[in-house]
Amino acid sequence: MKKYKVTLTAEERNSLQELIANSKVAAKKLIHARILLKADAAPGGPAWTDVRIADALEVNVTTVERLRERFVEQGLEAALGRKKQDRPSRERTLDGKAEARLIALACSEPPQGRVRWTLRLLADKLVELEIVDAVSTETVRRVLKKTNSSHG
Repeated sequence: MKKYKVTLTAEERNSLQELIANSKVAAKKLIHARILLKADAAPGGPAWTDVRIADALEVNVTTVERLRERFVEQGLEAALGRKKQDRPSRERTLDGKAEARLIALACSEPPQGRVRWTLRLLADKLVELEIVDAVSTETVRRVLKKTNSSHG
């Protein structure tokens, strides 16, 4: 017996069938709609097994299992949409406050004996001032590129 049993209402079934009929929908959304229709255990629904659905739609069985779970726990919209990230893959090196300090530093006078700030000098200064533990020159470049002011 399945732990997560998909039982669609007539309204949900019609909504999914209309979605499939519409050609301007993302491919992943279409596959999810088809999976839900095949998994429907309501009276008159096909109630296919996960393995049969996976074979027919050329997806992984775990995709079908996770989609069932998401539909039962979070509803139709969550099942059709992409799963939101719990947290970003990586934390930002420079937050808004650190970015502001970097920009202020870039606009300030360069160190003694230098005509202008380089990316390496700015990165090293951020570490020296203990604004961050470590930062790459590429991160510094990206932050400075976002600003509209001239740094030269």
